[in-house]
Amino acid sequence: MTLAELCDALRAVGMKPELRGDPARAIQRVATLEDAVAGDVSFLSNPKYEKALQTTKASAVVLRPDVEAPPQLDLIRVEDPYAAITVLIVRVHGYRRHRRVPPDPAVTQVHPTARIGENATIHPGVVIDEDVTIGRDAVIYPGCYVGPRCRIGDRVLLYPNVVLYEDTVLGDRVTIHANTVIGEDGLGYAPVDGQWLKIPQIGHVVIEDDVEIGAGCAIDRATLGRTRIGRGTKFSNLIAIGHGTQVGEHCLFVAQVGIAGSVTVGNHVTMAGQVGVVGHIRVGDRATVGAKAGVTNSVPDGETVLGAPAIPIREMKRQVVHIARLPELHDRVKQLERELAELRARLESQAGGVPARE
Repeated sequence: MTLAELCDALRAVGMKPELRGDPARAIQRVATLEDAVAGDVSFLSNPKYEKALQTTKASAVVLRPDVEAPPQLDLIRVEDPYAAITVLIVRVHGYRRHRRVPPDPAVTQVHPTARIGENATIHPGVVIDEDVTIGRDAVIYPGCYVGPRCRIGDRVLLYPNVVLYEDTVLGDRVTIHANTVIGEDGLGYAPVDGQWLKIPQIGHVVIEDDVEIGAGCAIDRATLGRTRIGRGTKFSNLIAIGHGTQVGEHCLFVAQVGIAGSVTVGNHVTMAGQVGVVGHIRVGDRATVGAKAGVTNSVPDGETVLGAPAIPIREMKRQVVHIARLPELHDRVKQLERELAELRARLESQAGGVPARE
């Protein structure tokens, strides 16, 4: 594609790019500033990488209007380079294409009561159990198991070895990456006579439209009712969601987030890596939870928390400042102890050897 065509793609989504350079310059791919070669377009959105502009071999760079750049680079200036480069990656490279394969009854087991939508692709080694419904244009890769009575929407994508336990519901355009399990039993046991008695987990899981779930995740079915993942929410890898938890719309969870059962997570919530959340609390709309935080109490709408136990970030920053001063404070206390000992000794000497009062 040419730079002029890339600018047209940005205008098509409401951006206002300004091109400095050759509109006819051909672009083959999108790359980082460090890896780019001639024919590549790159981008700068984080100022910490600004020095790389001086050494990059990219033919063109997407950056903000106020950033200086070497004269040999062609530039596309936009207010939000990160959003712009996302549009250009889609335009130049597109999304992953999924190979269609003909059905092979010898290696794929589809129950006679299952209903498969138009243009769905079922790869070899898939097992689809009784009374399953799969929407049109779905793609299910080898090794997947779809349990009884599951409902799968249109354009759903299941990567290899995804397991859907019975009664799981997936909306339209849901993507689930390899080795994720949806609808397994939650941690439901009752103490009876000194032993743990298993509580039947008779609920299910509902995953709404446009959710993407990373590799190696686990979402428990509810004991009663449903575990729900709201529309447009995105999970990284190794996320664990406890039974009966309700996750709102358009949330973002980074790797190794673990949420216990019966938690309510609002809309547009962000949880950074290795966050842990105890059960039976609420995390409010637009809340942000920092990396490695341990959330033990409900979080108000719009609050940013950090630490274990998690507290508002403004309080945590004060604690960090105080902790950083601990060596200085330690030395100061030692100095004061020495001065106090010297003062006590002088007072005792003046009092004729009588110990000074504390």
